[in-house]
Amino acid sequence: QVQLAESGGGLVQAGGSLRLSCAASGRTFSNYAMGWFRQAPGKEREFVAAIGWSGGSTLYGDFVKGRFTISRDNAENTVNLQMNSLKPEDTAVYYCAAGGLLSDYGPNYDYWGQGTQVTVSS
Repeated sequence: QVQLAESGGGLVQAGGSLRLSCAASGRTFSNYAMGWFRQAPGKEREFVAAIGWSGGSTLYGDFVKGRFTISRDNAENTVNLQMNSLKPEDTAVYYCAAGGLLSDYGPNYDYWGQGTQVTVSS
């Protein structure tokens, strides 16, 4: 089992920045690819970003367009999502996930956090 806990969400004005963190505990963190997904009210869950076990490979959702950066620290068992140039349409609950495969497909991830709310005001 892997337990995941997100933090860093909040309210920010459009154009601002937030840094989300996900702390992992349980099985060896470095064995897992890590992903961030988001879900806005009334919408499907959407892939945001993912990073391979070593941090050498990353994937991003098309909408990111260079605004977000995912990183991980295997010594600290954390994965971070730096979000810049935030837009109102980025408002959603953001979830951290762990899985055995670097992927943009949610069902490939085995463990999920509870989520953290990000609200971007216009």
